[in-house]
Amino acid sequence: MTTHLVITAVLLPLLTGVGLLLLRQQPPFLQRAVSIGSVFIQVILVCQLLALVNQGDILTYSLGNWAAPFGIVLVADRLAIWMLLITALIALFSLLYALLDVDKAGRHFHVLFQLQLFGLNGAFLTGDLFNLFVFFEILLIASYSLLLHGGGRLRTKAGLHFVVINLVGSTLFLFAVGILYGILGTLNMADLALKVAALPAEHVPLIKVAGLLLFGVFALKAALVPLYLWLPNAYAQTSAPVAALFAIMTKVGAYSILRVYSLIFGAEAGLAANLIEPWLLPLALLTLVIGMLGVVASTGLRQQTAYLVIASVGTLLTAIGLNTQAGIVAGLYYLPHSTFAAAACFLLANTIAVRRGEFIDRFESGPSLPHARLIGGLFFMTAVLLAGLPPLSGFIGKFMILKAALAHPQLVWIMGIVLTTSLLALIALARSGSLLFYKVQTVRGQAESAVPVPITREVLPIAGLLALCVVLVVWAGPVTGFLQLTAEQLLEPSFYIQAVMTLEKTP
Repeated sequence: MTTHLVITAVLLPLLTGVGLLLLRQQPPFLQRAVSIGSVFIQVILVCQLLALVNQGDILTYSLGNWAAPFGIVLVADRLAIWMLLITALIALFSLLYALLDVDKAGRHFHVLFQLQLFGLNGAFLTGDLFNLFVFFEILLIASYSLLLHGGGRLRTKAGLHFVVINLVGSTLFLFAVGILYGILGTLNMADLALKVAALPAEHVPLIKVAGLLLFGVFALKAALVPLYLWLPNAYAQTSAPVAALFAIMTKVGAYSILRVYSLIFGAEAGLAANLIEPWLLPLALLTLVIGMLGVVASTGLRQQTAYLVIASVGTLLTAIGLNTQAGIVAGLYYLPHSTFAAAACFLLANTIAVRRGEFIDRFESGPSLPHARLIGGLFFMTAVLLAGLPPLSGFIGKFMILKAALAHPQLVWIMGIVLTTSLLALIALARSGSLLFYKVQTVRGQAESAVPVPITREVLPIAGLLALCVVLVVWAGPVTGFLQLTAEQLLEPSFYIQAVMTLEKTP
């Protein structure tokens, strides 16, 4: 089914970014209104697309009216729209928090924010491997600039590591794309799926090399061990709303792994079938362990949240690595939970830091916080979510993952690691809360450390993100029903291939 709504989801943030450049001499209020209005419209647009794909349709759009596989095609199935919805909601609450004057710390914040959304939406919707590379590069440019927004030595150092490592990943991506195009003569993902399945035996080794190179690139984007070292400093040193938006960035890598290795290198890929199955689950479990050790060893809340992002990637890819429909459903349920909870924790860490003066978010006994009960209550709920305790969405997500793993040969390892790391998260977060809220001391100049910004304006975006996690619990039945259909569609590549390769002309 062809619809212009698909291309609108990509063009909206791009045109908004261009429009904001033209408004750079206008009052900040106008720029803010345009930026937040665009994100609100994006949420509404994605909800419309969700209603369409929920009927079972795979929406397509051929740019320039060139039919696949020769032209560029955008494809919106249940998985892509699920990712778009999560992105739009994260963007909305991150931007609301940024309006507390964080956006004034440097130039062109709103332009860069919209370009980041342009890259994210394009990566989720593209049906072409080369254009996935293009949108990755847009993400890299926008995210590097956002990371440095506001300046500072530590941000510059973290940003340098971030951009160098990701440029290496981009180079490997080009190598993989070149190999695939040289052998198969196409980069359209649906066409690649058909040609890889019919691949002669003599070309299989090179195609496997290309597939593993792609896995390395996607693992870097997802911060999978051992390619995670760029993330902790980058996420901990940037501004709070940017870190909150970056909570979806690692999920781009996870999405790419799920998309490419179910469509192109899935069970129907002939001699190249299930290419990464021996690698994904062990690396995911190791990522979960390393991430949680970082959580325990962290010395500040922002750093701890960054390591929690790494641990959540390990948990998510553990579910995907089970290579079953139940595992994919569990992973896709856990994905928005972990994204919303981590984003809320980044925002909360900043709210705490600005009220502790020189102690910022370090785990040291410092001054008592103004509005400690409200902020402490939000921290408690966030900690329950991140540790995976009942009755919130973290518990449901991990329970679904463990249930999906019951028939897996490595059940003992999976269950042992998931449960042990959950206990470590609980211990680490309880210690963090104790040091931030209970072990307080009278500090000279404490009154001067308080900030005049109304607390309501700060906590509303945080409460909104936490409320989304509650929605995942209240609507767990409909959500898992939708994700069940998403997993079925994903594991039957013929639906995607047929929708793209029989693409009708756009009127």
